[in-house]
Amino acid sequence: MTILIAGTVHLPAGDREKALAETAQLVEETRSQQGCLHYVWSADPTSDTRLYVFEKWASVEDLAAHLAGPYYQNMLAGLGKYGVYDTEVSKYRIDHEEPVYDPEGRPRADFFTG
Repeated sequence: MTILIAGTVHLPAGDREKALAETAQLVEETRSQQGCLHYVWSADPTSDTRLYVFEKWASVEDLAAHLAGPYYQNMLAGLGKYGVYDTEVSKYRIDHEEPVYDPEGRPRADFFTG
């Protein structure tokens, strides 16, 4: 079962870009972990403080290994030294996934593959 992590984290204005630059190597290294399908921390262009986090893991076990490992701990420490606040990050179990665009190239909100 695929697991998504999605949410927002805030850092003090003026520190966000520095924090992202300092943790970029950790983002890259985390992507090499077993079961890591997507992993990104990105700046919201409409806010001086907001970061978006998006992760996609192949299984609960892969996510658990990540959360128990050094990449997660190092990311917490790397961002934490800047005074992270107002976090809202959730995890989601995914039981069905399909493309947004159907075979004719139309965007679809409904699930059309069954």
